[in-house]
Amino acid sequence: MKIKRQAISLDDLDWKILQALQENAKQTYSETGRLLNVAHSTVYERIKKMEEHGIIKKYTTVVNLEKAGMKHITAVMSIITDPKESENVAEKLSEFNNVLEVYTSLSEELLIIAKVVAEDQGELHSFIAHSVAPLQGVLRIRTSIITKKHKEEGFPVGSNFNFSNDVDTDK
Repeated sequence: MKIKRQAISLDDLDWKILQALQENAKQTYSETGRLLNVAHSTVYERIKKMEEHGIIKKYTTVVNLEKAGMKHITAVMSIITDPKESENVAEKLSEFNNVLEVYTSLSEELLIIAKVVAEDQGELHSFIAHSVAPLQGVLRIRTSIITKKHKEEGFPVGSNFNFSNDVDTDK
């Protein structure tokens, strides 16, 4: 990792370490070093620097709620706000435990998109009616309940990732 005029630049080894951590964040520095053919101390130093500079934000566990026996529904809310209040609404939504993700989108209207989980439709309705709708600046709320999940991933780190829509047909 290089830092030049407050700009951070990752090299190939940094990216390979990040990819290895995404595949298994529980592996030891030694295991990562063996995988990448570098000393464990190099892996340790690189990871610590990436943590210090906020490149690695946190380590977490992804739980499959269905397999854990937890009944729930997931919904995506599109919230149209008064433009002067959109940042405040987004910040307040971010404070709720059952709100998993919050995004702001600029299209023809300023839109806040939030991914929400609830135990059932009644709890979802109550959350929207009593917690979201009363927020200052909320004009309209459109909610879509997710009925089937086809893919849910984080951003994939790796040298073979590109932003095109090309599909690898060699498989």
